[in-house]
Amino acid sequence: MALNMRTASNVAAKASSARNNTPMVRVPASGKAVALRVAPFQGAQAAAQRSSLQVCGAAATEVKSEKELGQARPIFPFTAIVGQDEMKLALILNVIDPKIGGVMIMGDRGTGKSTTIRALADLLPEMKVVAGDPFNSHPEDPELMSEEVRNRVKAGEQMPVGAKKIPMVDLPLGATEDRVCGTIDIEKALTEGVKAFEPGLLAKANRGILYVDEVNLLDDHLVDVLLDSAASGWNTVEREGISISHPARFILVGSGNPEEGELRPQLLDRFGMHAQIGTVKDPRLRVQIVSQRSTFDENPAEFRSNLTPSSQPGPQVSYDYRVKISQICSELNVDGIRGDIVTNRAAKALAAFEGRTEVTPEDIYRVIPLCLRHRLRKDPLAEIDDGDRVREVFKQVFGME
Repeated sequence: MALNMRTASNVAAKASSARNNTPMVRVPASGKAVALRVAPFQGAQAAAQRSSLQVCGAAATEVKSEKELGQARPIFPFTAIVGQDEMKLALILNVIDPKIGGVMIMGDRGTGKSTTIRALADLLPEMKVVAGDPFNSHPEDPELMSEEVRNRVKAGEQMPVGAKKIPMVDLPLGATEDRVCGTIDIEKALTEGVKAFEPGLLAKANRGILYVDEVNLLDDHLVDVLLDSAASGWNTVEREGISISHPARFILVGSGNPEEGELRPQLLDRFGMHAQIGTVKDPRLRVQIVSQRSTFDENPAEFRSNLTPSSQPGPQVSYDYRVKISQICSELNVDGIRGDIVTNRAAKALAAFEGRTEVTPEDIYRVIPLCLRHRLRKDPLAEIDDGDRVREVFKQVFGME
């Protein structure tokens, strides 16, 4: 999902048409260890047959096919979500360019955070994967292959290729580090000399979206693990002198209610963007929200089919604008250069999404509060919102008083 014209065009077209009716659902992780050296891959057909029943621990759990689940629980369309433009923009820009670094969404209860994130995941296209591989390995890009797939490709083996929806994985608050990162079967490693690895949620989320609801309530150590993996693109599990690494490139999306506590500034800075949303106050918009939700609940298929499709294609930031972005960061005393990098990426992603090849000051104005507000040093005596502070400095630097 690198930033390019075709990706931006596809996302824009899908966000407008919202034709795909298959929801992203959380499937229990298999309790079966994956032997990284000796166990051969199952082909696409065998994997499909096996998908009807997965074992989690000692309990067997029936897993319905995506098609059956899509018919049973359709997803509310992304384009039908009223308001919350800041949140929607931040999510779209991260999908266009995942290297922006994810987004932290803070807002009141019942403001549509989870609904919007799942609606966006429903729009995402299919991706090519190595059939039967638990890490969603790319069949051609070595950087997105697991260790075993890479070794087999180097050996000249032809890998079976399949297609699957870009995954969206939910990380529950009660998840343990082993559940997130995966576990190594030490006994099997010692007795059989095989690195038997049970993949965790990071493996499932590779090349997709990892969503953490109430991330501000998650254990700080787990948040560190997630952010480290998101930044490096790799997950490393070490137990008793045995080390296993696999690709873990995902868009990290966190949401939370500020009334329940904030993240530490060091962790906030690791998120590329920070979106703030509130309860819709306009009575007409509230009525529209209720009406659309009621119509969707009565006949989801008809509601989705009534959305009007349109397609749009994407860009560069001029040197002068890049200098001004860095000047804004400097005047706001933003620590480090993450703010500069993310703002440049976000502005290009927005221009791409709207079908333009050049970034304008308006693009930068729209995205820079999302990229910098959570990186400002907190002043308890300040009487102005951090987003407004960013906008004021922007206007001064760009001469838009």
